[in-house]
Amino acid sequence: MATLDDKVIAITGASSGIGAATARRLGRAGAAVVLGARRKDRLEALAEEIRAAGGRAATVAIDVTDPDDVRRLVQTAVTDFGRLDVLVSSAGIGPISPMAARRAADWDAMIDVNLRGVLHGIDAALPIFEAQGRGHFVTIVSTAGLKITPTMAVYGATKNAVRTVLEDCARSRPTERSRPPRSPLATSTPSSPTRSPTQPSAPKSAKAWRPSP
Repeated sequence: MATLDDKVIAITGASSGIGAATARRLGRAGAAVVLGARRKDRLEALAEEIRAAGGRAATVAIDVTDPDDVRRLVQTAVTDFGRLDVLVSSAGIGPISPMAARRAADWDAMIDVNLRGVLHGIDAALPIFEAQGRGHFVTIVSTAGLKITPTMAVYGATKNAVRTVLEDCARSRPTERSRPPRSPLATSTPSSPTRSPTQPSAPKSAKAWRPSP
């Protein structure tokens, strides 16, 4: 990976799984990382690991279903490091089940975290990107958002919705650096309370944002 010494990157869902792995990789590449998740102890342990390796890291305990929490995350990037270049929305849950199970509380939770959490991030970061004149949104999608899979209807719907939202961000703010979603790549991360062991693989979807002319 090329050096990212001049980049400041905020990451939701950074306490475990894909979010934590992303933070470690970006920290090694030189980026200043601002780590957000609910489990403060895990965030602090990860931040200390990154700092011990010579990186820069800050932590913010957040719940992505609370828009004020997500605003605090992106504002911490600006306050501590002077800017925000990228927001990685990695927080997600996948309590999958057949529709006939009627687990409505799980459906609501997936919509709140997987979809509304991303929307809260866009809402929080856009004013900063507008002031800077540029910025990037990176989201974690899923093969379940591309292909109908038994037991994953609602989970897949949230991921498909996120893909649609990011496509609109790219199309409504076209630049030479806007990128289509990456092809799905298999991932392997330890199970955690917020990630089902059967949760499908998750590709990244990166979009550049710049003000319209």
